[in-house]
Amino acid sequence: MNKQLHISVSPHIYSKTNTQKIMLDVIIALLPATAVGTWIFGLRSLAVIAVSVCCAVISEFLFDLAVKKPNTISDLSAVVTGLLLALTLPANIPLWQVGVGAVFSIVIIKGVFGGIGQNFANPAITGRIFMLIAFGEMAKGAFPRVDTVSSATPLAVLEEGGKAGFDLVDMLIGTHGGAIGETATLALVAGGIYLIARKVIMFHTPVCFIATVFLFTLILTGDPYTALLYTMGGGVFIGAIFMATDYATTPVMPLGKVIFGVLAGIITVLIRFYGSYPEGVSFAILLLNILTPYIDRWTAKKPFGGDVK
Repeated sequence: MNKQLHISVSPHIYSKTNTQKIMLDVIIALLPATAVGTWIFGLRSLAVIAVSVCCAVISEFLFDLAVKKPNTISDLSAVVTGLLLALTLPANIPLWQVGVGAVFSIVIIKGVFGGIGQNFANPAITGRIFMLIAFGEMAKGAFPRVDTVSSATPLAVLEEGGKAGFDLVDMLIGTHGGAIGETATLALVAGGIYLIARKVIMFHTPVCFIATVFLFTLILTGDPYTALLYTMGGGVFIGAIFMATDYATTPVMPLGKVIFGVLAGIITVLIRFYGSYPEGVSFAILLLNILTPYIDRWTAKKPFGGDVK
């Protein structure tokens, strides 16, 4: 019997999973939070989502065209960026600001650094930070009310020393003030469970992030109920599940993911309690995105008989 040895270059293990399928799973996982956000904040939230997604897709198409790169809008990553950005914004934000944020996320953070997989930070979270800095009203919530919940956000109330008017059922369902997609805790958890079941993300970072925020807040306040309100009242769940698990900007090894989640949770709480912004999730994730290469180096497994440099 004639046997032949076939030699090929890596990778030697192939999978049917590709970027488009992963992004489609993320979109599916975000649908419950999107639906709940639309129900709570009204049709204005759909306008914010539509503008963000359309601007993200169009800007990626035009950028690829301008730099003569293969078109990448079919991989759905621009759709995910636009959707995530929209869900972290208030429903009453001016639509032109939404468009500016989406274009910044895609062109400056994603495109300029080489496209998907090459960006140093999560495009949606960085776009949101850009908008917080560029448009001060977004941080202050000073927009005219349009089809949205008129109550103050839980974090704003807690920052002023109060906690009346919020119960755990409201926090779980999402019937309180906040960004479009960050209030519905149960919907976000359902999306996270779906992604873990589909093996799109691992549980390490989301669980460590959320648990650290709760425990560190409990240490500072001494009140479990207040700690729960702080944990569910801002962008912790959407950030921990959908942004702190980005493949390109977060650690590879499980230990690195744990370190990322714990540090992000600590930084979030420190900014909330001692910083000038009531919310620290975005800044925490961005800072840890920058530190990810170092975390990967610290947590890399030593090859047998070799050394890690």
